[in-house]
Amino acid sequence: MPKTTLIDQSLLNQTVQLAKESPRQRRNANFHPTDEFPAHRLINAMQPGSYVRPHRHLDAAKDETIVALQGRFGYLSFSDDGQIEEAIELIPGGPVFGIDIPHGTIHTILALEPNSVFFEAKAGPFVPLSTEEIAAWSPAEGTAEADALWATWRARFA
Repeated sequence: MPKTTLIDQSLLNQTVQLAKESPRQRRNANFHPTDEFPAHRLINAMQPGSYVRPHRHLDAAKDETIVALQGRFGYLSFSDDGQIEEAIELIPGGPVFGIDIPHGTIHTILALEPNSVFFEAKAGPFVPLSTEEIAAWSPAEGTAEADALWATWRARFA
């Protein structure tokens, strides 16, 4: 019988430390046993500056739920041409602390404070994003253009 996994401050701290050490400034801790598992549940720790390239999940089973556990996040959704449609701040215990993102929605999430952590759930199996799912107007991760765009987005949540 599998052991119960605690989602506690110790786990958040461990995952935050791994995010700090990661070149991408984010790290997840999965609760699902394999990438092929039908239900994905995880926590994702992020540091400010971690750029999540805008994307959408085209699979009708890939709605995505995010709940802020620690820190502060900015969620953005976009039109097909890159115009911001929604800008939502997520704060644990705040007026909005979670969102459910319908499949097909172009979106990104930004850590607005150091050591921010959210819980995420969506259908498996894990499949890398296809070219059609990545917003064509968005710069690639690790580029100066991506850094500049992240800073622009961050300013919306000042």
